[in-house]
Amino acid sequence: MLALLAALAGCAVQSPRLLGAPPAGLPPRVELTATPFFPQEDYQCGPAALATTLSAIGFPTRPEALVDRVFLPGRQGSLQIEMLAGARGRGAVATRIPGTLDALMRETHHGNPVVVLQNLGLSWAPSWHYAVVIGYDLDAAHFVLRSGPMERQELAFSTFEYTWDRGGRWAFVVTPPGMLPATATEAEATRALVAFEHNAPPDAATRAYRAALARWPDNLTLAMGLGNTLYAQGNKPGAAAAFRNAAQRHNDAAAYNNLAMVLLELGRRDEARSAAKKAVSLGGPFQAQAADTLWRVND
Repeated sequence: MLALLAALAGCAVQSPRLLGAPPAGLPPRVELTATPFFPQEDYQCGPAALATTLSAIGFPTRPEALVDRVFLPGRQGSLQIEMLAGARGRGAVATRIPGTLDALMRETHHGNPVVVLQNLGLSWAPSWHYAVVIGYDLDAAHFVLRSGPMERQELAFSTFEYTWDRGGRWAFVVTPPGMLPATATEAEATRALVAFEHNAPPDAATRAYRAALARWPDNLTLAMGLGNTLYAQGNKPGAAAAFRNAAQRHNDAAAYNNLAMVLLELGRRDEARSAAKKAVSLGGPFQAQAADTLWRVND
């Protein structure tokens, strides 16, 4: 396979630009040498790559503990959705990052190993492979990876880009709740946290939402998520404050309705009535639900 990789070098688009104009604010080389290494065995590069990144952020995990969750014997591999779900199942947030070489470099510069999906074969005979980018060297023009049986693989920018492009330039970073990848977009971070919340302990989801809102304070989905997780924790005053902030900032019917319901549970009936009336007046798909809330307040 290494001989094939050498033959496939070329046809890179980002690499020449990267070398011609190195990204601003980055050192010439980075290597996360403390990143654990788990050699791949029997097509199980998915569990090995995921265990590598989870262990690197303080969630000690062995590949064999992930096999049942992310490895599909019929496919002799792991699908992307299983990889993301596998990270969440261990208590981490899994966030996709932009498909650029610059993003890979910035993540490793910030201390985040990156799981990448490569196609080491051909378009008509793919050979899918997960590896972990742990650094780069601009002078030598290569990335450093934990990959398969190799604890330290140096792969030329152009060769890496070619194989990564054939894998859809798919990559993600795992972080503890309360931290986010350096290059995460608002849309991907929101998607990651909504998925994380589904099975995460409420306190962990609350930390995750607070961190995201600190970066994107005008995101309604994140604001509602914070209110929901505070409520799930039993922190009704905190939930009311979160829903009030979302309602006033976005003039949103759902937020006003949630605020009314929490205020009613807190015994603050007059405030609840005012919030419910506001939700009804805004109309939209939540009007019937808001009308029911208002009826409960007035009952």
